[in-house]
Amino acid sequence: MAWTQDDLDAINSAIATGAKRVRFQTHEVEYPSVDQLLRARDVIKAEIEGCNTSGGAILTEYEGGY
Repeated sequence: MAWTQDDLDAINSAIATGAKRVRFQTHEVEYPSVDQLLRARDVIKAEIEGCNTSGGAILTEYEGGY
């Protein structure tokens, strides 16, 4: 499942209100602890930020030989 900004907003809202149940795009998850909720938020955030970074091209040259 690809995470969206809406998912990140939903989990942040749950953290802010103290809720441990979060409704995402197609499903609902109840986290056993706030710590697990925070970990899930970090994973979602990292994935979203990873998608938003523009990767640069890498140019290499090889001229033969060892």
